[in-house]
Formats: sequence, structure tokens, C-alpha cells
Amino acid sequence: MNILLTSVGRRTYMVEYFRQALHGEGLVFASNSILTYSLQQADKHVITPPIYDKQYIEFLLNFCISNEIKIIISLFDIDLPILSKNKTTFERNGITVIVSDEKVIKICNDKWLTYTFLKSIGVNCPQTYISIPDVKQYLKNGSIHFPLFIKPRWGMSSMSIYKVDNMEELNMLYKKIHHEIFNSYLSYESEQDEGSCVLIQETIQGQEYGLDILNDLEGKYVTTIAKQKLAMRAGETDIAEIVDNTNFIDFAQKISNSLNHVGNLDVDCFVTDKNEIVILEMNCRFGGQYPFSHIAGTNFPAQIITWIKGGKTNPDFLQATVGIKGCKDLKPVILQNEY
Repeated sequence: MNILLTSVGRRTYMVEYFRQALHGEGLVFASNSILTYSLQQADKHVITPPIYDKQYIEFLLNFCISNEIKIIISLFDIDLPILSKNKTTFERNGITVIVSDEKVIKICNDKWLTYTFLKSIGVNCPQTYISIPDVKQYLKNGSIHFPLFIKPRWGMSSMSIYKVDNMEELNMLYKKIHHEIFNSYLSYESEQDEGSCVLIQETIQGQEYGLDILNDLEGKYVTTIAKQKLAMRAGETDIAEIVDNTNFIDFAQKISNSLNHVGNLDVDCFVTDKNEIVILEMNCRFGGQYPFSHIAGTNFPAQIITWIKGGKTNPDFLQATVGIKGCKDLKPVILQNEY
């Protein structure tokens, strides 16, 4: 069973996890649009056209057929809707893409839709706006207060997120973010609603937590791994500790049963001083916090491979030892020459 991890970026750990899970019964391939160290740590790798290139899907399909790849898993938000839209193309060639339906990915990638979805199922989330006039009106009547956070509607990796403390900063940073969006890869999705591509959110006070909510390949709830975030770096969890998931189970199941995502759902949330859980955002993929679950005993890659083979859910793959604390490392490496 050969597996392709697309848009692998710097996630060397995911290459290692899937290689270990295969136990030598297949190869782990990796693809990315630029050369990275993680790319070269796979059994084999390839540089692809950019995700939005018209040749991207055809390139991936031909690469999979040539290398007898049967499974595709993406590690990047922007990749997900493209792969989901073309899932049947791969299936006709005997290739399974582990990805949620387009509507699910749209909810997760679009932070405004995330907000409206969570509100519709009765899950707490920060009060969110996409209109400067509305924000000014609510500030005027005292419904919301500074400080606020302003961010791209279709954002990721904490790109262009700013805290604003007054009206002058709000006006200035709104224009700044709009400019930054359309000078980055965030412009592709933002173009669908250029006038409403910036969000303003209330500030939530509390302790930040991360969740891995695992559904099976049919979109049915399996388990939740919870961790307390102790430090962040560049939008990803840098230090975290595994905690008891009891307080998170009910609302995690509510999200899972309403969303019906496939595989892992990466969720960021806060627990307030009143012990209220407030969801900040969701990513429909393995996120940067998953390694903390893995080093504590969880093995989602092995479980996914077991399901693909027709096996049952294995409780041994779904446990995490409470109290395990981990941190990420950063070190320089030499890239190999390309031939």
C-alpha cells in the first residue's frame, strides 16, 4: 500500500508516522510545490505544479498511477477543496483520497462559515463580523468592546492576524490586511467575496486548548484527544500537555455528528474562567498540534491504514497518556541536490 502525502511542507513527523504505520508494507511518497527537507525524508518525492495550476490534478493522478499509489492524504487547507472536488477522478483509477466532502471543507476553510455553522448547532464561538459599519455600530451601543482581533476570512498559519485597541487601528489594519490578502496565496479563495474577506472578532479570555477529533472513513465519531497549549510559534502549537478529554467529549461529538468530517479534525478552543468552551477555528486535516497526541500514545495514521485495509477500530491507537508534555524542535539541515 503506497501512500502520497500532498503539500507536505515542513511536516517531517507526518512522513515518519505514516512510514512507521505501514510497517514496510508500502512506501510513503510526498509532494509539494517547492523543495523542503520534509519532502526529501519520504521514500520518494516530487515537486508539483502550484495547487491552483490547471495541471495540478492531472500531474498528481499520473504520478499516482506511475508509482502504484493507492491512498492520498493532504496536509494543507488549500489543497483540500481541490482534492475533494476531484475525488471521483482518482477513485476511477483505484486511488482513494482521504478527504471530507467539499461542503465540510468549505465550512472549515471559511472562518465566517465556521462561525455561522457553530452558532447553528449551539456551540460557543467568538462574536464575529464581516462589516466595519456593523462593528462600529455595536461598539457605539456597547454590545462589543476593544480590544478586538482582525484576520483574513480565509486565513491560515496566523497570517495577517492583528489585535486592535481603538478605532484608528481598526480602520488602518482593516485596509492593511486586505492589501496583504491580495498579495499572498490567500487571494485565490478571497476573490470569491472580495468585499467581505476580512473578519473582526471579539477577544476571548481564557486558557487555550487544542483537540484532535477523529472520525472514521464514513464520517462517524471515534474519539477526541485534548491538550492544553502552553506556547505557540508562527500559528502552530509549540509546547502542549495532554489533558483529560472528559470536559470536551460532549461538544466534540456534537461537532463531529453535525459536520461528518472524514479523518482528523484539528480544533482550537478556549476554556474561559466560567468553564465555558469557546471554539476559535477548525481545520479539516492533521494539524500542527497532532504530534503531541502521537508522542503520548495516539496513532491516527495506523488507525486510518487499518480502516483502509478493512480492519476495525483499534482502541490501542486511540489512547493518549494524560500529563505527557511535549515541545517541537528546530534545527538546520542541508538539502540534497535535485537530479
